Amino acid sequence: MEHKKGSLKSTIAVSLTNYLDAGAIVAGASGLTLWQNYLGLAGTHLSWLNALSANCFGAAIGAIIGGRLADKYGRKTIYTYNMLLYMLGVLVVIFASNFPMLLAGFLITGISVGVGVPASWTYISETSEVNNRGRNIGISQLAWSVGPALIFFLGWLVSGPLGKQVNALGTIVLGTTDEIALAVFGNRLIFVTLFIVALIAWLLQRRLDESAEWKLSKQAESQSDKQSHPYKSLFTNKINIKTICFLVGIYLTWNFVAGAMGFFMPHVYETAGGLTNEHANFLQMFMWSLTAIFSFVGFGLLVDKVNQRWLYAFGTALGVAAWVVLTFVGIKSQSALWSFVVLWGVHAGFGVQAFYALWASELFPAKYRAAAQGVMFFIIRGLSAVWSFVFVYIYAEGTRFELAGKALVGLLLVSLLVGVIATPKTRGKSLKEIEKERYGK
Repeated sequence: MEHKKGSLKSTIAVSLTNYLDAGAIVAGASGLTLWQNYLGLAGTHLSWLNALSANCFGAAIGAIIGGRLADKYGRKTIYTYNMLLYMLGVLVVIFASNFPMLLAGFLITGISVGVGVPASWTYISETSEVNNRGRNIGISQLAWSVGPALIFFLGWLVSGPLGKQVNALGTIVLGTTDEIALAVFGNRLIFVTLFIVALIAWLLQRRLDESAEWKLSKQAESQSDKQSHPYKSLFTNKINIKTICFLVGIYLTWNFVAGAMGFFMPHVYETAGGLTNEHANFLQMFMWSLTAIFSFVGFGLLVDKVNQRWLYAFGTALGVAAWVVLTFVGIKSQSALWSFVVLWGVHAGFGVQAFYALWASELFPAKYRAAAQGVMFFIIRGLSAVWSFVFVYIYAEGTRFELAGKALVGLLLVSLLVGVIATPKTRGKSLKEIEKERYGK
């Protein structure tokens, strides 16, 4: 139940899903230039990798499937099988030797990520105490941030200080002295770490108890004389439509920016900024370390205690400021570059992502709570896949960086305004109280 103590342990186990979500995105991003050189990929190939990955359409497909299954069969059922799919996708990437194989690995992993996200946020919300719901979502966001920080740290190691040792190992394993192939081998090792974490997550999540909130919802549904498909209730209720528009409004515009950054930012550093792969991964590692810290300190410790509208406004404004500095001062300026890294790193800790995860798991009834998140995630990540092609065209390998930056600033301003205007008042209320307040009896 919602007031049951001891939600921290289950939150940590489920949060590994968030670690693997972000890890899947940035593991490919940290070695994107390496794979491009290794396989001779063009900009269009990079767009397809992003579009079908955990960053975009792969996750969109998984979310629309996983959200419905989590409501129908239970949150635990998703955890029992989904990590096996994730491990399969990672293995395909590890042994990829051509573009179709690499693309297939990204797609399978992305589908698994999409399946797991609605179930994880829903489970955390349903098993949290009233005054710890935001904190527990903050812990899940901490895991989401630690993943990229560690992945980029590994990327920095294999492209820098430990590059020679990795290359020596790569010579033995791959049987070749080609430097490009050896560099890609370092990126393959990063995917090996994701496989290991996914295996640990699978073993832990199989032991979880099913959500009591979901059990009660299924019991009430079985005793009800009026049976209707969850999607019919979801799309015919005006409250639901307004909620979907609000949540998609803040998260889609923000995800256009964050999604492009998550997959393309190291490539942007290297092409527009002229940095090496080693330096690009170091910047990302530092940025994500700040995000991890402020996911807990800035969001987890504050969101259950302070006015959420002002916290959202402050956090999102930092993200706007970050891209204003990088766009108008210039990516080749070291002061602008480091200001951007600090501002965005702090922003991402308690910005839109964390609030979306919290509100999306609070504002819908249990009977279609995960399905609603699956639908929204499908819309957001699906449109983000389309946006990846647009972004690559606007960006043009760094020749139109300022134009791309202005577009991202505009998107962030929309997310800021919509979120501040329509912030829901859910702090300190149980899920049952929120449901009754919004939908009546």
